[in-house]
Amino acid sequence: MLTTYAYLLVAHGSRDPRPQIALERLSYLVEQHIEQKTQTESYFHYGKTHDCAVQSPVTIVQTATLELSALSLSEKITKLAPKIASMGIKTLKIIPLFLLAGVHVREDIPREIAIAQQKVSNRINLELCPHLGSYKGLVKILSHQFSSSPQDARIIISHGSRFPGGNNSLEAIADKLDARLAYWSIAPSLEEQVSHLVEQGKTQITILPYFLFTGGITTAINQRVQKLKDSFPRIQLNLGQPLGATPDIAQLMVKEIIQ
Repeated sequence: MLTTYAYLLVAHGSRDPRPQIALERLSYLVEQHIEQKTQTESYFHYGKTHDCAVQSPVTIVQTATLELSALSLSEKITKLAPKIASMGIKTLKIIPLFLLAGVHVREDIPREIAIAQQKVSNRINLELCPHLGSYKGLVKILSHQFSSSPQDARIIISHGSRFPGGNNSLEAIADKLDARLAYWSIAPSLEEQVSHLVEQGKTQITILPYFLFTGGITTAINQRVQKLKDSFPRIQLNLGQPLGATPDIAQLMVKEIIQ
């Protein structure tokens, strides 16, 4: 069996166990989608022209976290490299599962990859892929989430980045979806945006948490929404879910990373 593909999904890392469980689930879904895609392509390229059975490529999808891990990202890559090199794989694609192009995407991950590349030398080529938040298909997924609730106003709440330009991709998404932006770590806050919309006469507001997985912050956002419901009892506040480890997200990732 021919082994050809190797991917490393890199998340932030959390003390909350839920994101790690979801990360492993997403890794499994991505692996399944890649295998289905490559097997289909192998069949159409070779299956109709050869009598022998078509070899199916094996997909290797591993996970890592940038923080709160026993191994640094560079150490994780260095440890993984000999394994995939022994299988004849020449390139490891590294996919940052970050929704904003902040300091982790712009500085931390590239630095860790550069350190690892020096250690693995020419045995493996390390390819940094675009971060998840840059995928154009996210607009469609968020649009479907918004459409599931009645509303006359929309809010997307994100962690937010202080890195220059770090929120640009999200601002573009919000503009396409006619949604206001609120942030957890910077202004404007969720409370400010809800108050502004109520002052404008909005009575049905849908709020989508722009986070990949459920965790401590999304739980705290849920608590804030409950308090806002108490403060504005006549306003319908609908709270959506994070993007999650779903087949739609996995399919979007595979479409992006396999060219």
